[in-house]
Amino acid sequence: MKETVKNLANFVASLLALPFVGCYQLSKALIGETQAFPGYSQAVSVLPGFCGIYFRRSFYRFVLPYVGRDVCICFGTVFSHPGVSVGNTAYLGVGCMIGDAEIGDDVLIGSHVSIINGNRQHGIDRLDLPVREQAGVYPRITIGQDSWIGDRAIVMSNVGRHCVIGAGSVVTKPVNDFEIVVGNPAKVIGRRDELQPAKDSA
Repeated sequence: MKETVKNLANFVASLLALPFVGCYQLSKALIGETQAFPGYSQAVSVLPGFCGIYFRRSFYRFVLPYVGRDVCICFGTVFSHPGVSVGNTAYLGVGCMIGDAEIGDDVLIGSHVSIINGNRQHGIDRLDLPVREQAGVYPRITIGQDSWIGDRAIVMSNVGRHCVIGAGSVVTKPVNDFEIVVGNPAKVIGRRDELQPAKDSA
């Protein structure tokens, strides 16, 4: 029964999203994808509650390269790039800012997390040009399967599979599979594949 209700809700949300998708496609044709996409992402981000979650998922399934099943994209989360992909059952918390990223299956992203495309987005070498006019580098960021990123973390580099990024951490270099990192800049404090399973209490 629960699955039937969920499928019906997805179907209704898809129907409701279609006119908005049509407006987006028209805007993309007129001003280009890069210019059109952020505004539509901002608009759908402010729809509250479960209705907003279902609507966002439906809209992004139409316009992004890939959005998996049962994805949850919470209130206030904005994608700044139309190349984002989101894996199955991924969760993105409230108020996140996501750049050009590939988010794997079962990834948990806390609230107010920023995933930005590297730490060299603006050139600073020349003093005869404003920073805004100097070329930068924008690497695509990958968040591996089953990784957990804590609230208010800033991620500027790839994160492997099964990782934990502590709340408030600033990731400036790649995180390998299974690593647990915390701090600013983030440093390795352990590995998930070396943790002892919790024992059941008697």
